[in-house]
Order: sequence, then structure tokens, then C-alpha cells
Amino acid sequence: MAAIFKPGWSKPSTILFASEIPANEKALSFAIAQAKEFGADLILFHAYDTLVVAASETSGVRYYDYAAAARAEMHHLEPIAGRVRSAGVRCEVVVRPGLPADQILHFLREREVDRIVMGTHSPGPIGKLLVGSVAEAVLRTARIPVFVVGPNVADAAYRNYETHTILCAVSLNESSAAITSFAAALAAQHNARLVLQHVIKPQDRAVEMAGRTVEEIEQDLVLLVPAEFRRNLKIQPIVVPGDPTEELLYQAHAQQADLIVMGAHGTTAFTAIARTGIVYKTLAHSYCPVITLSPSLLEACGVTYDKEHPAEVFLAGVF
Repeated sequence: MAAIFKPGWSKPSTILFASEIPANEKALSFAIAQAKEFGADLILFHAYDTLVVAASETSGVRYYDYAAAARAEMHHLEPIAGRVRSAGVRCEVVVRPGLPADQILHFLREREVDRIVMGTHSPGPIGKLLVGSVAEAVLRTARIPVFVVGPNVADAAYRNYETHTILCAVSLNESSAAITSFAAALAAQHNARLVLQHVIKPQDRAVEMAGRTVEEIEQDLVLLVPAEFRRNLKIQPIVVPGDPTEELLYQAHAQQADLIVMGAHGTTAFTAIARTGIVYKTLAHSYCPVITLSPSLLEACGVTYDKEHPAEVFLAGVF
């Protein structure tokens, strides 16, 4: 059964920007640009777990002043909201007390949101990407696409944040057709070229090739694109041997990709604390933004997995 995606995921009408204080300026710029492009509303969402402690004038009892904390956070966000509105984008500021990841995911159950935009911190001295548990939880469980602006993403202002080339990382597993369909819908929306890349690990070459030529496998990749998109898109399949992350990053640079689309499944507690995941390393080193489709999203859209399929590392380097 073909995966069922909501039209708003490729043409969002409401975008949530997961804001820190101070805001990630590069990620905010991408969020504003997308809201302008699609005429979408932009929600500046901030969750905080630092409470303001006050003392009663009459009893001297110390207590948590939730209202004061909310006002303080709103005060920090209003200048950002002013910038968004001055760019001609409708903007709403939402501040919630609590753990950020929990509050973001809870808000997504309350409101119709089509896309999350969020940034990451720079890698540390040992190359550890400081995405933290917030980004990890959102990337792993959000049931809408998550647009991530990593630490090495170049400023796209010089080309008005336009999307001309989309690189989609695919394989021949159960989720590839769904991920490719989403990437194709994005490419059609942007009138962009779609590059489909499948990397064959050296140890898997005999099994994956199974007597077929590279050209035959590339044709299989093209057939993953729904027919209604296949007729009008410029599609370039690429099948190469090597390390998946290295080849993906290389092709992103060689093809001058403006966006990478990825998905994964088989997430476990162990893979969430390792530092070898393909998605993690791509976020840490990519020069263009990455849209991720979580296992929860794919399963909600009808993707089923073979229980014997080996687990893949989805995100790593988290706290």
C-alpha cells in the first residue's frame, strides 16, 4: 500500500519554529523564508524549564511564579516576532513551561502544524553535535517533517533560499518508496531537480547486486517515484559503492544540493546514544539543510517494516 502524505507537508500552511533564547539566527532565517515562500503562518514556540522564584510579601513563603516566568520569556521573543512580522509573515508566539521536547510534541497534538524548523549547535572539540535530547526526541517521534539547519549549513540568503536540487537518500528497504514519494512531492512543489542516491556498502555488494547491473538498480530507484511526478520531474538516480554518509555528503556537494531528504527506522535506546548514525553525521556535516521523516511519521502513513530487518542508527550524539 502506498504511503499517504498530507499535502501540507510539501506545501506548509503552518510552520513551527522551535526557538531557543537567543534564537538560532540561521535556522530562523530559513523558517522566515519558507513562511514567505508558501504564505504560511509561523509559530515561534519556546518551552522553558527555568522557573522564577518569588516570595510572598505577607507570609514570606517562596513559590514558583509561572506567570512571571512566562512574561520574561515572551519579552525575549517579542523582538524576534517583530522581525518576522516586518518580513510580511503572520506570526504567533507560544511559550510553555516544561521540558521542551515534551511541550513541542504535546503542542503538535493540539494544533495543525505542517513542518517543524529547528537548528543545532556547533560540534564540540571531539566532533559531538550538540543537538541535545530535545532535537533527538523531536526527530525520532514527530509525526510531521522536521527541517533541520545544522552547524555547517551555508547562508542561503545570496540565492533567496531557493530550492533547485533535492538529494534524497534511499535504499531498497521498506521505507524507500514513501521517502522517495515525499521527496518527489517537494521537488514538484519547488520545480526542483530530484537526485536519488543509493549507496551499497562493500560487504553488501553481492547480495544487493544479485546479478544485476548498476543501471538496472538505478532504474528501480526511478520507479520508486510516483508516476504523476515521474512524468514532469528531472530525476537523476545514482548508485555507488562506499560509506553511506561519506557518499551522501560528497554528492550533496557535487550536485550542489539545496536540501537533503532522509528517513530511518529501527531506532533503539542504544542507537540514540551512539555517535555513528548516518542521520547524526549528516546533520553534523551537511552544508545544506536536512528534512527528516521519523519512524513514527512513516508508520502513521502506512509504512510497515519486516521485523527481521536490521536496525538502523537514526540519531546519535545526544545527551
